[in-house]
Amino acid sequence: MNSLLFWAGLPLYVAAAYLLLNVLYLLAFALAGHLPARPRLASAVSGPPRRMCVLMPAYHADAVIRETAPAALAHAYAGPADVCVVADGLQASTVAALKTDGVNVVEVNFAQSTKGKALLAALTALPADQYDVAVILDVDNVMGADFLTQVNDAFAAGNRVVQGHRTAKNLDSPFAVLDACNEEINNHIFRLGHARLGMSPSLIGSGMAFEYDYLKSLLQDIGDTPGEDKELDFRILRDRVKIAYLPEALVYDEKIGSAAVFGTQRTRWMAAQWEFLLKYSGEGFRQLGRGNWEFFDKIVQTALLPRVLLLGLLTLLVLMSWILPFGPTPGFWAALLLGTGAALLLALPRRLYSRQVALAAAHLPVALGAMALALLQLKKAKTSFLPTPHAATASRPT
Repeated sequence: MNSLLFWAGLPLYVAAAYLLLNVLYLLAFALAGHLPARPRLASAVSGPPRRMCVLMPAYHADAVIRETAPAALAHAYAGPADVCVVADGLQASTVAALKTDGVNVVEVNFAQSTKGKALLAALTALPADQYDVAVILDVDNVMGADFLTQVNDAFAAGNRVVQGHRTAKNLDSPFAVLDACNEEINNHIFRLGHARLGMSPSLIGSGMAFEYDYLKSLLQDIGDTPGEDKELDFRILRDRVKIAYLPEALVYDEKIGSAAVFGTQRTRWMAAQWEFLLKYSGEGFRQLGRGNWEFFDKIVQTALLPRVLLLGLLTLLVLMSWILPFGPTPGFWAALLLGTGAALLLALPRRLYSRQVALAAAHLPVALGAMALALLQLKKAKTSFLPTPHAATASRPT
C-alpha cells in the first residue's frame, strides 16, 4: 500500500518541486526590487544629442495611429527625432494623413504579419546612416515627458540597449485594472528586481531603444515569431550585451478591456513563451557552462507559469490535498499559495493598493477561465498574428 501511495503521489511531488521554483523565483526578485538603486554611470553628453528614430509598427490600426504618431512627433526632445510608422494594412487615407503631419511611413505587406518583420523592413528602407538610436513603440503608446531625453542620457552613459517603464494609460474597466497590475508586477520582478541585482531586465516589446545598427543586426532572420521581444532578449544576452532599465522613463500603454481580449493577448504570450523554452533550453545549459548565467536565467523565466494560472493551480491543489491520501500536505500547498500572494503584493506599487484594484480582483476567476481557454488556442498563435485591438486615444493620465 505504501509503495502504491508513493507512485501515485510522485507526479504531485514533481509538480511541487516545479511550483516551489516558481514561487521562490518570484519572491526573490520581488524582494530584490526593494533594494537600494545601484549607482548610475556618469551621463554627461559628449557632442550633440543622438539622432532618434521612433518606430511604430501599425497593423490595421488606423484610428489609433492617427492620434499616437502625431503625439510622438510632438514629443519634446533637444535633438533630431523622426517618427516612422510601419504601415501594415493601413488605409491609403491614413497613410496620406500621416505623411501630411510629417510622419515617415514605410508600407509593408506580408503573407503572415509579425512585428519583427515589420521593424526589419523599416530599418532596411530607411537611410542606413541617418540615425544613432532606434526607439520602438506600440501603436497605442504615448511617451511620457523627457522619455527621449532619458534615453539619450542612457546612451551617453555607454548603454547599447535600454528598456523604459511601460505603464497603464487607462484604468477604465476591471480587466484594464488587472492588466495594469500585471504590467507593474512584471516591471518590478523582471525589470527593476533584476536591475537592482546588476542583471539585465527583460524587454517588453515597446518603450525600448537600441543602438540603431545593432537593432538592425539583431532583427536579421527574425522570422514569423509572435514574440520578437523574447527573441531579441536571447540574442542580446547571447552577445553578453547589458540591457539598462530606466524606471523613470515612462511610456503609457493601453490596457485591455475585456476577458476576450485578455485571452487573445495571453494566447500570444504563452505561445511565445513555449516557443522559446523549446528553442533555447538546450543552449541555455551550454551558455551556463560558459558562465553566461543571465542567458540561463532567461530560460528559467520562460519556464515559469503565468501568475494567474499559478494562483489558480495552487488553490486547486490546496483543496485537493485535503481529499487525496498521497502527495504533499495541505500546509505545503497553502505555503506556496501564500508565498505567491506575498510576492505579488511586494511587487505591486503602493499607488495600486486601492479600492478599485480590490474590486477588480473579484474578476480573477474570469481571468483564470480566459487563461485556461488560451491554453487550448496555443496552436492558433503559431499561424495567426493575434494582434491586440486598440480603442483608447493618445491621451495619458495627468
